[in-house]
Amino acid sequence: MNIPFFLLAAGTNSQLGYIWEKATIEAKVIIGLLVIFSMFAWSVMVSKSLQMRRARRLNELFMTEFRGQKTVLDIHDRRVQVEGCPLFTVYQEGGVEMETRLKQPDGTRKKHVSLKSMEHIKRTLEGAVARESLALESGIILLALAVSGAPFLGLLGTVWGVMDTFAGVAQAQRADLAAMAPGVAAALVTTVAGLLVAIPSMFGYNWLVHNLRVQTVELDNFAQELASKLETEFLKDE
Repeated sequence: MNIPFFLLAAGTNSQLGYIWEKATIEAKVIIGLLVIFSMFAWSVMVSKSLQMRRARRLNELFMTEFRGQKTVLDIHDRRVQVEGCPLFTVYQEGGVEMETRLKQPDGTRKKHVSLKSMEHIKRTLEGAVARESLALESGIILLALAVSGAPFLGLLGTVWGVMDTFAGVAQAQRADLAAMAPGVAAALVTTVAGLLVAIPSMFGYNWLVHNLRVQTVELDNFAQELASKLETEFLKDE
């Protein structure tokens, strides 16, 4: 079985090859699991980074267009479609709900809506914000699992390997360095593997969570701004 690629960064090939040969089956299984963890973690970090970067760029473009329109439903009336833009999705759901409230049986639009209708529209905007936040957050839990679980998997392999080494020493009745060192070194490599998975995942997780919070705040602020403009333009004075 070949040496996992991320262990090559920890030392020379000859040293790691020797340690890998001395590792127990349990240690090799744990390292295999850590390799899978690492692949999932990196795929999440790359995909979520690209998703948030694209969302941020589209949000900026949409806000420029939104604040330059003459009426609050101008973009909606033009039937514009923007995929992957969280702010547009919130705007679109609010626009559809407002259009439903304004539509009359003859197909024309009323000029105003009641306060009760406006409250329904606000709840629609809140629901859209929550769904977009969850969509941005999806998958990040895998990084949290890698951060918290990888070191413990590595520690499990180390403890198991040390236990197995001491059991072998006891059976051989020979407690010298030459007998213990290979087994202990092979046991410690699982902890190294766990840390090599957890450390990049920790940095990636913190960076993604920060960006997620920023975009969630932007969604909340936009929903409030949109609701305010809808009230100004369509709310009927009681």
